[in-house]
Amino acid sequence: MYHIAVRWNVKPEHRQDFIDAAQKDGREAGAAEPGTLRFELIVDESDPNVFYLNEGYADIDAFNQHAELEPFKTFFAAVEPYAELTDWLIKGNTVIDPQA
Repeated sequence: MYHIAVRWNVKPEHRQDFIDAAQKDGREAGAAEPGTLRFELIVDESDPNVFYLNEGYADIDAFNQHAELEPFKTFFAAVEPYAELTDWLIKGNTVIDPQA
């Protein structure tokens, strides 16, 4: 599985807007993209205006396809005025334990 995790800083007055946009992106990607396997929105325990998106894809090609489709583009257009992607925390593949 190919994983990405990103950190977002969101203006306090737009927290719910961000949550709504992220969850819509996740629902639409999960419904229309068979390569989208995981889409989790996580709020930071010490700062309610920091969010993490933790996503899993069948492979990097599935992620690249996701990034070209409408839900992804709509999400970025919606949150651009009030949210900043500050860090790519993870970009990589699961290491499979063949003995597990």
